[in-house]
Amino acid sequence: MTIVTDAKNGKITEEMKIVAKDEGKDPEFIRRGIASGRIVIPMTPYRDIKLCGIGEGLRTKVNASIGASSDIVDEEMEIAKAKAAEEAGADTLMELGTGGDFLGIRKKVCDAISLSVGSVPLYQAFITAAKRDGSIIHMTEDDLWYATEEQAKLGTNFMAIHTGINNIVLDRLKAHGRFGGLCSRGGAFMSTWMLHNEKENPLFEHFDYLCEILKEHEVTLSTGNGMRAGAVADATDRAQVQELIINSECAQKAHDKYDLQVIVEGPGHVPLDQVEMNVKLMKAMSDGKPFYMLGPLVSDIGAGRDHIVTAIGASASAAAGCDFLCYVTPAEHLALPNLQDVVEGVRTSKIAAHVGDMVKYPETARNVDLAMGRARANLDWEAQYKLALDPVLARSIRDSRAPGDEDACTMCGDFCALKIVNKSYNLLK
Repeated sequence: MTIVTDAKNGKITEEMKIVAKDEGKDPEFIRRGIASGRIVIPMTPYRDIKLCGIGEGLRTKVNASIGASSDIVDEEMEIAKAKAAEEAGADTLMELGTGGDFLGIRKKVCDAISLSVGSVPLYQAFITAAKRDGSIIHMTEDDLWYATEEQAKLGTNFMAIHTGINNIVLDRLKAHGRFGGLCSRGGAFMSTWMLHNEKENPLFEHFDYLCEILKEHEVTLSTGNGMRAGAVADATDRAQVQELIINSECAQKAHDKYDLQVIVEGPGHVPLDQVEMNVKLMKAMSDGKPFYMLGPLVSDIGAGRDHIVTAIGASASAAAGCDFLCYVTPAEHLALPNLQDVVEGVRTSKIAAHVGDMVKYPETARNVDLAMGRARANLDWEAQYKLALDPVLARSIRDSRAPGDEDACTMCGDFCALKIVNKSYNLLK
């Protein structure tokens, strides 16, 4: 039995009630969404978590990604980054380490926070093979299954699994060619393994077995986007679309046959004029499954400020119907994110999610903006701090340049527009 089974049978579970209350929805709305595959609530039997609903009709959620690398392994820093991401408002966290003790670090991260934690078990399988046998090409199918089950037992409750890379996709990739190559580690690992060994992707070939493992441990499947573009010139190419077709078919099978919760992942680097098209294509192909947008970066030249480049694309994505955003930090493409990068990435993506929700759900999402507008008109600084996404930052900026007039700010000083008008005319509603 899974939560999807319950939903299909008409049962409203406690998890559905909790998410309904958090979202301001009727529990029956949540049940119908889960039954149809358009809403997921990542769960796990192995640890207590803060439940998070993702999907149609719900607030756009933000994921933060952390993880040690082969160059920098600092367990305490990864734990600190996980806690900082949660405090900054991340809805979920992905632990994507490729260095150090895979399971040890992930367990400490899971124990340190209450968020749903995601992973990519394929990383563990390939890197274990490289350490054991000298190359990723020696990865075995059992390495994949073992890594998936091991990570599930830690309480990792959603997993990006590269089910859509198959031989047809690689044929499309080779025939079309690319300017920016592959930017997905999972895509690079699996493509290299398939081409060298002249074999089909086990995650696609033995998809039924994969679903059985995920169902046993109540893991939400996130169909990995290994063919996402790493340059805007490659956006929406044949390989990406072919992988989406396969992933959508896998998502349908996982939900319909195995009662799994499923998320469909999307690109990547996408120019702004193609963002809405990609969201609608993903939604149409997957029959409205929750859509997880990796970025998107709408330009390739924002190094050092890629979190801002992403916020532009993420806002457009959320407005068009995307349900779940993966943050990008200022360190993207340059270095392993530090603590401040993580916080900045979360805060920026939270703004993008809200901007998108203002378009998707104007009758509710804009209420906080209305309240802020009134607070500003009334020169109510305490209310402004409370309504701001980052109250500490807002207060610290004002305090650092304290005005002579407590009602105004140092931008206008004695010539504050609101004070001038409000002194003589009542323009407030």
